Amino acid sequence: MGTQVGIVGAGSWGIALAHVLSGNGHDVTVWSRSEDSVSKLRAYRGNEEKLPGIKLPESVKFTSDMEETVKDKDIIVVVVPSAHMRETIKRMKPFINESEEHKQIIVNCSKGIEEESLMVMSDVILDELPGCHVCVLSGPSHAEEVGKSMPTTIVVGAFDKDIAKYVQNIFMNDYFRVYISPDMLGIEIGAALKNVVALAAGIADGFGCGDNAKAALITRGITEISRLGMAMGGKFETFAGLSGIGDLIVTCASMHSRNRRAGILIGQGKTYQEAMDEVKMVVEGVYSAKAALKLAEKYDVEMPIIKAVNDILFSGKSLQEAVKDLMLRDKKIENNNLEW
Repeated sequence: MGTQVGIVGAGSWGIALAHVLSGNGHDVTVWSRSEDSVSKLRAYRGNEEKLPGIKLPESVKFTSDMEETVKDKDIIVVVVPSAHMRETIKRMKPFINESEEHKQIIVNCSKGIEEESLMVMSDVILDELPGCHVCVLSGPSHAEEVGKSMPTTIVVGAFDKDIAKYVQNIFMNDYFRVYISPDMLGIEIGAALKNVVALAAGIADGFGCGDNAKAALITRGITEISRLGMAMGGKFETFAGLSGIGDLIVTCASMHSRNRRAGILIGQGKTYQEAMDEVKMVVEGVYSAKAALKLAEKYDVEMPIIKAVNDILFSGKSLQEAVKDLMLRDKKIENNNLEW
């Protein structure tokens, strides 16, 4: 049997990664919060509601027992909504092996920023489990396609190159290509903020702004993300890569994107809560929007698209007014690094 893997979270991405890892020959255990959901997972061999048609092999185990999921596992893959990350890590903590000889690797696959602390998810994990081996997996990777073994390319970020290579080897196969990077912070900022820009892109679609506006939002969106990310210590190359512009393109353009789908509904006049209820999934961009604006203020970075999304979601600003304000901002140079 291959590597012992515990997957904490049985949503669409958790099931898709269980498909990848079990197909790679690893011993996979998937945790879900309630025994009722575990019964459904066992009966269907997957998540019928969120990832219909994807059936996992009998070798994959489902459980609501956190100890069974994480104790003595080589790798623990955490795939829970960002708002529940800290609470989930606290539940895992009693069963984590902290000895240097058998230290487990925790792979964060959640995309978001904790609203109160403004921490990215790997920092939340380190805050609860100081000194643990943590890394992040991110990139343009809709679960609906990964679950069908469609070609996908992502990046693993880690402080330690050997850990990054180890995780790369665990996940990589002929349809799931994995690159590695030392820029964990940049990867996580790109992953969290692209959801907010995707909301904006969806709102523009729902409002009928057209393809020109969509292209502008994607292009200026990555500018805002990289501007903040670099101010926080991330690297420009990361924002030009898979977890930056790559993830942003797929999240803004695809109907698999829950953030875009929720944005379309908001653009058609629904509130963000009504949109989330209709999408029936956690829309991370709604939770990351406030945190992103707080980070912009903290680092004194101009982020007009992020501000517009916050104004629409939480301040009752009309879509017409938000679009007009974005279009009539002060005249700017596109790139201040270019000289005449």
